[in-house]
Amino acid sequence: MDGLRKIIHIDMDAFYASVEQRDNPDLKGKPIAVGYSEERGVVAAASYEARKCGVRSAMPSIKAKRLCPDLIFIPGRMGVYKDVSWQIHEIFHEYTDLIEPLSLDEAFLDVTKNKQNIELAVDIAKEIKWRIREKLDLVASAGISYNKFLAKIASDYRKPDGLCTIHPNQAMDFVARLPIESFWGVGAVTAKKMHALGIHNGKQLRECSADILIRHFGKVGSVYYDFSRGIDLRLVEAVHIRKSVGCETTLMKDITKTSAVIIELYHVATELVRRLQCTGFRGNTLTLKIKYHDFNQITRSYTQSQELTTLERILPLAKQLLKEVEYNTHPIRLIGLSVSHPIDEQDGNGVDRGLWEQLSIEFSDWKD
Repeated sequence: MDGLRKIIHIDMDAFYASVEQRDNPDLKGKPIAVGYSEERGVVAAASYEARKCGVRSAMPSIKAKRLCPDLIFIPGRMGVYKDVSWQIHEIFHEYTDLIEPLSLDEAFLDVTKNKQNIELAVDIAKEIKWRIREKLDLVASAGISYNKFLAKIASDYRKPDGLCTIHPNQAMDFVARLPIESFWGVGAVTAKKMHALGIHNGKQLRECSADILIRHFGKVGSVYYDFSRGIDLRLVEAVHIRKSVGCETTLMKDITKTSAVIIELYHVATELVRRLQCTGFRGNTLTLKIKYHDFNQITRSYTQSQELTTLERILPLAKQLLKEVEYNTHPIRLIGLSVSHPIDEQDGNGVDRGLWEQLSIEFSDWKD
């Protein structure tokens, strides 16, 4: 990959569940889920033993137990996971400071110029995987390529404990064979739309013009156009810029009455204001998220010129967004609110400065 960037994507394998199995040897080799088994519970993470039964993150706990009767639920320990993540990043920093976290358990590393002066990125990835295993008794998968899109795809290719390099001369053939569902940013809804257009893999996606993709998928169509050609110009950004602040609540029981919905909306708005005050975040786009009893969800957003930092501004706008939601015949399971569109990233006229961001495109059905 001479003359090109050398990007590594590190993804911890079943991170939360693996930490629990490491810290409690009695759980090793058993199907476990981090989360709560109550009726309204949701799986936060699943061990590979549980995944063999079809258990996945974000799955209702009741469904997970049906799929895997022997499933063991473990309450999450976010403080522990954060500490372990910090230890993992200390290992990363031995090789480069160009690290872009995506979450506690995955990150991009730009090792084009690295602290150890190691020529091959794959050798750095091997060392990092070995260090994580030796120091933390955890397993990571690594993908190596010349851009973020391909490195991310590569890290998923041979999980768990995977190591995959996509060289520039292999990229076009690799992407051509890739199922469209494996493309970064293509979830179930987008995949269904693509199937309707006769697009099932990277080769068929590449045969579509940019105009066609933009017409059907909006601005993200140009990203799909580039991805199908192995192109991704986004840099590894070491500075994390907060893009939004939000909160949500899963209700004890599904609700349809307007009075009950308004009360819950008030509580969520109050918590959102508290978080905005704690973080000092300033934005002017409010997004309402509603998840129905059947787990289908919708969002409604509105952008205004004023900052959204107080309950007096947020609650009336949230109620206005709620009027666009049908819930009398579709019981609500979850309500969420978030403020985005950071004021600090706009010029005096409220126009975006066009900064690169971790995910600079919005996908309506972004998948994990």
